[in-house]
Amino acid sequence: MVPYRATVDVPYELVEHVSWLIYARRCERRSRWRKLGCFKQALLALVHLRKNETLPQLAAGFGISTTTTWRYVGETLDILASWAPGLHEALVALGEGDFVIVDGTLIPTDRIAADQPYYSHKHRKHGMNVQVIARPDGTPLWFSRTTPGRTHDLTAARAHGIVQACLSRQILVLADRAYQGAGATVRTPYYHHREQPEHYQQFNRDHARLRAPGERAFAQLKSWRLLRRARCSTHRIGTAIQAIHTLMTCSSSG
Repeated sequence: MVPYRATVDVPYELVEHVSWLIYARRCERRSRWRKLGCFKQALLALVHLRKNETLPQLAAGFGISTTTTWRYVGETLDILASWAPGLHEALVALGEGDFVIVDGTLIPTDRIAADQPYYSHKHRKHGMNVQVIARPDGTPLWFSRTTPGRTHDLTAARAHGIVQACLSRQILVLADRAYQGAGATVRTPYYHHREQPEHYQQFNRDHARLRAPGERAFAQLKSWRLLRRARCSTHRIGTAIQAIHTLMTCSSSG
């Protein structure tokens, strides 16, 4: 491969922040000399997430081996993922009277037809199901671990403990029809609302208006091209999502 210069659309301050986290981890482990410095390792991982370049492409661009690239990227993602908030930690910041938006999406993966657990009949493609809890303005508070693509959103929400966690804190949850029957504090649109009285139709309109900003959370997540079609192991997609959530939080707070 022939290396060439390129740019990545992330703030310089974000690369610096990630490099300090890497530096802290190296000091903690008393790591020896590395082929790449902390800043270059941070940039390597961000290019991988933002542009979804293959490991051989990254290796050629940074002048290291493919094996070293894989190790550096994995180490950086683990560091970033460790800073992502847990479910209960994310809900602590909510005040009385606040509500959240819960939604699910599919992260497309490069799978073969035989991998049935990962095939979503709803989206007609292979992938991994991920759930999000977002603020009313669409700011993501928490992303779940990933489950195979054929997992129903309501099943995933219950498995991750979202319904019970929101109930225990009496947090109102707005969700789409995929969560029908969740009960607790979850509110979904009415079915067959056109056949119902006007106040049911008005409820559905208001519900859709309040829930719409939740789509921004996934739009922000998928602006990192790795998640538009993930080529990595399905076990690593969840780590990548947690790492990206940490980066999104750093960008918004900065």
